Amino acid sequence: MILTLFVTVCASIATGVFAWLFFEHFSHRILEAKDSISSTTALKFSEMFLFVDVTRYFRIYIALIIGLPVLVTLLSEDFLLGIITLLALFAVPPMMINSMTKRRLKKIEQQLPDALMMISGSLKAGASLSSAIDNLIRESPAPISQEFGLMLRERKLGVDLDTALSHLEQRIPLEDFSLSISAIRISREVGGNLAETLESLAETIRKKLTMEGKIESLTAQGKLQGIVMSSLPVLLVGVLMKVEPAAMGMLFTTKLGWAVLLLIIAMQLLGFLAIRKITTIDV
Repeated sequence: MILTLFVTVCASIATGVFAWLFFEHFSHRILEAKDSISSTTALKFSEMFLFVDVTRYFRIYIALIIGLPVLVTLLSEDFLLGIITLLALFAVPPMMINSMTKRRLKKIEQQLPDALMMISGSLKAGASLSSAIDNLIRESPAPISQEFGLMLRERKLGVDLDTALSHLEQRIPLEDFSLSISAIRISREVGGNLAETLESLAETIRKKLTMEGKIESLTAQGKLQGIVMSSLPVLLVGVLMKVEPAAMGMLFTTKLGWAVLLLIIAMQLLGFLAIRKITTIDV
């Protein structure tokens, strides 16, 4: 009894010393990773004009990483499910931020033809380019009004127009938007009717967006088939694990089962990528 107690105390002390040495050695690296993730996240949010408390966001994220996999493992009594939850928590935030960025750029692309027509109309009415952009900011919804508003604030702080346009082009990496910025630059350098150029460009972009919408509608069924066909084997494996756990257990406990499982994953991935390649049409 005394020996067991002594061994337990020694093991506890050794564990505590090891944990202290571990955090002492890696604490600065953890802080560097925290600062890097926080600055990157803050930059992404600021580009979308979302001003949030990144420190609070990071704390909630760390709490979820530590607590949720443990909770899932305890409730399901499945260590593999806990590992899957942990991997999902690492993957979800970047995917969420990228999805938000793509949706915002898509919305800007849809608003661009109307914005160009508004600038063109103001120029035809005799307004200057700055006045036309100011009118666009007042009349247009976000997010395109936010981007042009930031550009106009840079101009008021003394930034020259070319630099402000370059910053605007960097924030909105869209091909159609780059064409619009190039049209403004060329018109300022060599002259020409900027109003008619922007009007023609707006009409071209609107036709392109209409064609892209038709293509997305026609290929939606094929994309859905790719998702369904790729997820069907996973659902089938889950059902068979409940119906025939002994037979399906060989798939995860034997070398032949692992080989078959890797082959299935590879073939499913290749099939999904092939379907996505076929249904993705670039206009």
